[in-house]
Amino acid sequence: MKKASILGIAFLFLIAFSRGSGTCQQSPPNPKTLFEEAQRALVAHDYAKAEQGFREVLRIAPHSATAYSNLGVVYMRLRRYDRAIEAFKNAKKIAPQVTGLDLNLGLAYYHQNEFARAIPSFARVLQSDPGQAQARYLLGMSYFLNGDFVHTVATLEPLFNSQKTNLHFLLVLGIAYGKVKRTQDSTRTFEQLVRAGGDSAYLHLLIGKAHLDLQEISLAQSELEKAVVLDPKLRFGHYNLGVVYQKQGKMDQAMAQFREEMLITPGNPASAENLGVIYLEQGDPDQALAMFRKAIAIDSKLPISLDGMGKVYLRKGQPEQAIPYFQRALAIAPDSAKMHFQLGQAYLKTGQREKGQKEINEAARLQAEARKKFEDMVSGKLPAPKAPGDGP
Repeated sequence: MKKASILGIAFLFLIAFSRGSGTCQQSPPNPKTLFEEAQRALVAHDYAKAEQGFREVLRIAPHSATAYSNLGVVYMRLRRYDRAIEAFKNAKKIAPQVTGLDLNLGLAYYHQNEFARAIPSFARVLQSDPGQAQARYLLGMSYFLNGDFVHTVATLEPLFNSQKTNLHFLLVLGIAYGKVKRTQDSTRTFEQLVRAGGDSAYLHLLIGKAHLDLQEISLAQSELEKAVVLDPKLRFGHYNLGVVYQKQGKMDQAMAQFREEMLITPGNPASAENLGVIYLEQGDPDQALAMFRKAIAIDSKLPISLDGMGKVYLRKGQPEQAIPYFQRALAIAPDSAKMHFQLGQAYLKTGQREKGQKEINEAARLQAEARKKFEDMVSGKLPAPKAPGDGP
């Protein structure tokens, strides 16, 4: 065979081989192109495509903080907050100086009702940029929802002028002022709430709820009664008025309000739960059981309703059925001395003496701890006595 023919056959063989093994010739995906496509999908609300695209970018370029950040945004839009938190944390490891990541991370925690964990993220944004109004607002709300009213006031006060028509802001700030005993500021804020909201049922509901939170029961009653008269179908108006009557010992009126609220907001378990508590106190375990079951069917993680179910079965002389409900309640509220004691009683009634005594001992420990905290709060801790010669 001629040399030219041999070379020709070899060349054809190489072409055929390269065509048959396309991976040898295919260029790798361009991460910039993939990122731009994923970004377009995010803008177009095609979150499945956006998620896939940003994940592909990260497979090729695992140190892209922007891809992690945008993936976190995708998960935020999908309300998959655990995934969003993970993505934002990964982005922060790569680009810790980017304050926008702290804001998004705080928002993810906030939407998950993890307010204590949201606070440091929002605080870092404010430390970097004290004029960042959104971070200040969310930080103040996080402090409020975490029960820290001193920091709520300090954080939200600078926003008063810009938020003086925001009813939710005024409500929170007014309550926080009341909690820290700044009564005049609380009154001033509620007066602004009235000016901003007008004479509406919703406004009276907000003010009534504020007075209820501050344990100003008669003022709460007046506002909430106005609210339900102005709008008998107002969501949560009857519920909050029912709580007021319940605190006043007007149980028939409270029960009527809770029943009315159940018709207006059937997806909210609070009214059924409160009815269950009242029926149990009135010695009607069957009605109490029905109400607690209704509440748990809506939300299976209600410690009061689960505890109520346990109490009902204990009163019916069925401790075996009571035990699982007390256990579920304690898994949610492990520091409840009453629940530990009741579980202990249920164990004892089933002959499980060791388990029963253990729960009763835990109840006693928690009660002693609560008493000590209360004494410290009321009287304060006295300083340790000084040794002779230590000076004044």
